[in-house]
Amino acid sequence: MLRIESKRRARALQLLYALDTTGEIDVESAAVGLARLTGPELGILPEAQVLVDGVLSQRDTLDRYAASAADNWRLDRVATIERNILRIAIHEMLLGLLPARIIIDEAVWLTHRFAGPRAPAFVNGVLDRVARDLGLL
Repeated sequence: MLRIESKRRARALQLLYALDTTGEIDVESAAVGLARLTGPELGILPEAQVLVDGVLSQRDTLDRYAASAADNWRLDRVATIERNILRIAIHEMLLGLLPARIIIDEAVWLTHRFAGPRAPAFVNGVLDRVARDLGLL
Protein backbone atom coordinates (compact mmCIF):
# COMPACT_ATOMS: atom_id res chain seq x y z
CA MET A 1 0.00 0.00 0.00
CA LEU A 2 1.28 3.45 -0.90
CA ARG A 3 2.08 6.02 1.73
CA ILE A 4 -0.13 9.09 1.77
CA GLU A 5 2.78 11.32 0.75
CA SER A 6 3.52 9.12 -2.26
CA LYS A 7 -0.14 9.16 -3.34
CA ARG A 8 -0.23 12.94 -2.93
CA ARG A 9 2.82 13.32 -5.19
CA ALA A 10 1.38 10.88 -7.74
CA ARG A 11 -1.90 12.79 -7.88
CA ALA A 12 -0.02 16.10 -8.14
CA LEU A 13 1.96 14.65 -11.04
CA GLN A 14 -1.23 13.53 -12.74
CA LEU A 15 -2.77 16.98 -12.28
CA LEU A 16 0.31 18.73 -13.66
CA TYR A 17 0.38 16.34 -16.61
CA ALA A 18 -3.30 17.01 -17.31
CA LEU A 19 -2.76 20.76 -17.14
CA ASP A 20 0.24 20.57 -19.49
CA THR A 21 -1.32 18.27 -22.06
CA THR A 22 -4.81 19.73 -22.21
CA GLY A 23 -3.91 23.39 -21.94
CA GLU A 24 -6.29 23.60 -18.98
CA ILE A 25 -5.37 26.39 -16.58
CA ASP A 26 -7.86 25.69 -13.80
CA VAL A 27 -6.43 23.29 -11.21
CA GLU A 28 -9.86 22.80 -9.64
CA SER A 29 -11.42 21.62 -12.91
CA ALA A 30 -8.52 19.27 -13.55
CA ALA A 31 -8.87 17.92 -9.99
CA VAL A 32 -12.57 17.22 -10.52
CA GLY A 33 -11.76 15.26 -13.67
CA LEU A 34 -8.99 13.32 -11.91
CA ALA A 35 -11.29 12.53 -8.98
CA ARG A 36 -13.76 10.96 -11.40
CA LEU A 37 -10.97 8.62 -12.54
CA THR A 38 -9.37 7.82 -9.19
CA GLY A 39 -12.42 7.74 -6.97
CA PRO A 40 -12.61 9.14 -3.47
CA GLU A 41 -9.32 9.42 -1.61
CA LEU A 42 -9.85 11.22 1.66
CA GLY A 43 -7.53 14.22 1.82
CA ILE A 44 -5.21 13.11 -0.99
CA LEU A 45 -6.48 15.25 -3.85
CA PRO A 46 -6.79 18.49 -1.84
CA GLU A 47 -3.20 18.05 -0.64
CA ALA A 48 -2.11 17.32 -4.21
CA GLN A 49 -3.80 20.55 -5.33
CA VAL A 50 -1.79 22.50 -2.74
CA LEU A 51 1.40 20.93 -4.10
CA VAL A 52 0.35 21.76 -7.67
CA ASP A 53 -0.42 25.36 -6.73
CA GLY A 54 3.06 25.65 -5.20
CA VAL A 55 4.70 24.18 -8.29
CA LEU A 56 2.73 26.44 -10.64
CA SER A 57 3.54 29.55 -8.62
CA GLN A 58 7.28 28.81 -8.96
CA ARG A 59 7.35 27.08 -12.33
CA ASP A 60 9.84 29.45 -13.97
CA THR A 61 12.25 29.21 -11.03
CA LEU A 62 11.89 25.43 -10.85
CA ASP A 63 12.53 25.14 -14.58
CA ARG A 64 15.68 27.26 -14.30
CA TYR A 65 17.07 24.96 -11.60
CA ALA A 66 16.23 21.88 -13.66
CA ALA A 67 17.63 23.33 -16.88
CA SER A 68 20.91 24.33 -15.26
CA ALA A 69 21.33 20.81 -13.83
CA ALA A 70 20.29 18.95 -16.98
CA ASP A 71 23.56 18.95 -18.89
CA ASN A 72 23.06 18.93 -22.65
CA TRP A 73 19.26 18.85 -22.34
CA ARG A 74 16.87 21.68 -23.11
CA LEU A 75 13.99 21.43 -20.67
CA ASP A 76 11.43 21.76 -23.46
CA ARG A 77 12.86 18.52 -24.91
CA VAL A 78 12.36 16.62 -21.64
CA ALA A 79 9.14 14.56 -21.57
CA THR A 80 6.18 16.13 -19.78
CA ILE A 81 6.15 13.46 -17.05
CA GLU A 82 9.83 13.82 -16.23
CA ARG A 83 9.67 17.62 -16.37
CA ASN A 84 6.82 17.67 -13.87
CA ILE A 85 8.50 15.14 -11.58
CA LEU A 86 11.54 17.43 -11.55
CA ARG A 87 9.33 20.44 -10.77
CA ILE A 88 7.63 18.69 -7.84
CA ALA A 89 10.92 17.50 -6.36
CA ILE A 90 12.73 20.82 -6.75
CA HIS A 91 9.74 22.63 -5.23
CA GLU A 92 9.90 20.29 -2.25
CA MET A 93 13.65 20.84 -1.93
CA LEU A 94 13.11 24.59 -1.85
CA LEU A 95 10.45 24.18 0.84
CA GLY A 96 13.02 22.37 2.96
CA LEU A 97 10.52 20.21 4.85
CA LEU A 98 12.18 16.89 3.99
CA PRO A 99 15.77 15.79 3.46
CA ALA A 100 16.86 15.99 -0.18
CA ARG A 101 17.63 12.27 -0.32
CA ILE A 102 14.00 11.39 0.56
CA ILE A 103 12.70 13.83 -2.04
CA ILE A 104 15.00 12.34 -4.69
CA ASP A 105 13.99 8.78 -3.76
CA GLU A 106 10.31 9.68 -4.06
CA ALA A 107 10.91 11.37 -7.42
CA VAL A 108 12.76 8.33 -8.73
CA TRP A 109 9.91 6.10 -7.51
CA LEU A 110 7.41 8.28 -9.42
CA THR A 111 9.63 8.09 -12.48
CA HIS A 112 9.77 4.29 -12.32
CA ARG A 113 5.99 4.20 -12.05
CA PHE A 114 5.03 6.76 -14.69
CA ALA A 115 7.94 7.20 -17.14
CA GLY A 116 10.11 5.14 -19.44
CA PRO A 117 12.89 2.78 -18.38
CA ARG A 118 15.73 5.25 -18.98
CA ALA A 119 14.05 8.17 -17.21
CA PRO A 120 14.85 7.26 -13.57
CA ALA A 121 18.60 7.66 -14.09
CA PHE A 122 18.06 11.04 -15.76
CA VAL A 123 15.74 12.31 -13.00
CA ASN A 124 18.09 11.03 -10.30
CA GLY A 125 21.08 12.74 -11.90
CA VAL A 126 19.33 16.09 -12.36
CA LEU A 127 17.92 16.13 -8.84
CA ASP A 128 21.23 15.09 -7.31
CA ARG A 129 22.88 18.02 -9.06
CA VAL A 130 20.14 20.45 -7.99
CA ALA A 131 20.41 19.26 -4.39
CA ARG A 132 24.19 19.72 -4.47
CA ASP A 133 23.84 23.18 -6.04
CA LEU A 134 21.41 24.12 -3.24
CA GLY A 135 23.83 22.76 -0.62
CA LEU A 136 21.41 20.03 0.46
CA LEU A 137 23.74 17.09 -0.23
